[in-house]
Amino acid sequence: MLWLKSFHLIAMVAWFAGLFYLPRLFVYHAMAEDATSRGYFATMEHKLLWRIMNPAALLTVLTGVWMLILGWSVYIQQLWIFIKLFLVLLLLLYHVYCGVLLKQFAALKNTRSHVWYRWFNEAPTVFLVLIVLLAVIKPW
Repeated sequence: MLWLKSFHLIAMVAWFAGLFYLPRLFVYHAMAEDATSRGYFATMEHKLLWRIMNPAALLTVLTGVWMLILGWSVYIQQLWIFIKLFLVLLLLLYHVYCGVLLKQFAALKNTRSHVWYRWFNEAPTVFLVLIVLLAVIKPW
């Protein structure tokens, strides 16, 4: 189980690295004023999402489900795991929405300002703090 947990944490760190960096790229992309820069950011965003974030998210979810299956008799009795799973679901929706925003940028249809993306960029931090606190402290 420790090997599984280790791979889960490694995948989660890689996923969060992308969740922190992709919205930051959106900030710079929204500020870009020339086609060359916009194309450069679109390429970086696409590669980050498809080569790092999606595989890391998938591995995080698969290893997490595997651990849930192995420890279900214990987890079913604890409220914190259900709150954590709800937060992970919201985080997955955030991830998917990042993909939607990426497509809007690629189609030159972004309507949001860099300021909006700066605020949007803060959401993964909130998720990270709450999820880690729940997983480590297991308050309920």
